[in-house]
Amino acid sequence: MTYEELFERLGGQAFFDLAMVVQLSDEPRASLRVQLHRWSKKGRLLPLRRGMYAWPESRRRVPLNPAALANVLMSPSYLSGAWALGFYGLIPERVVAYTSVTSRAPRRFENVAGIFEYRHIKRTAFLGYQGIEIEGAKVQVATPEKALLDFWHLSAGPWTPVRMTEMRFQNFDVVKPRRLEEQARQFRSPRLLAAVKVWKAVAQEAKEGTVEL
Repeated sequence: MTYEELFERLGGQAFFDLAMVVQLSDEPRASLRVQLHRWSKKGRLLPLRRGMYAWPESRRRVPLNPAALANVLMSPSYLSGAWALGFYGLIPERVVAYTSVTSRAPRRFENVAGIFEYRHIKRTAFLGYQGIEIEGAKVQVATPEKALLDFWHLSAGPWTPVRMTEMRFQNFDVVKPRRLEEQARQFRSPRLLAAVKVWKAVAQEAKEGTVEL
């Protein structure tokens, strides 16, 4: 397969992997892998992770959507934690890294699209996400409640009132307290249940104007 043949068939894709190329060619998988690697060395393809590539900007027909890419760089996964908190406006900071959770081993990727971090959670807690359209693509993102729980769970130490306030959480109305409690029980973690109680108290105080965030 030539480079132009590959572009003719997959030029409409923002990113693609070796498996997709194998399906389009009669050539051996090993030789296709070598050819893709050679093109990436020459800058004709941009490596995203081993076996996955994007087109260089000069050849790109569709924009490279980092949020959508986060879902496929490592699967199963969904965007959560700090990135999702920023997405929902629950924290004031802009989060540069695309943080996700997965039931697989943790990984980290750095490529032309950004920084992608994957943290492990147990399978029983791999829930509480939804499909949201971001830049024209359907992306799996944690609900606001699950983003909080994943963030608390993956951050060591107790979530005291002082620590919760120092995070400068905002837009408390985005979070549904009942759903937060229900999803917290899936972790079977007393630490998280305690964090939920602190969150509710801090949220109530913020609504009453007694906490400066």
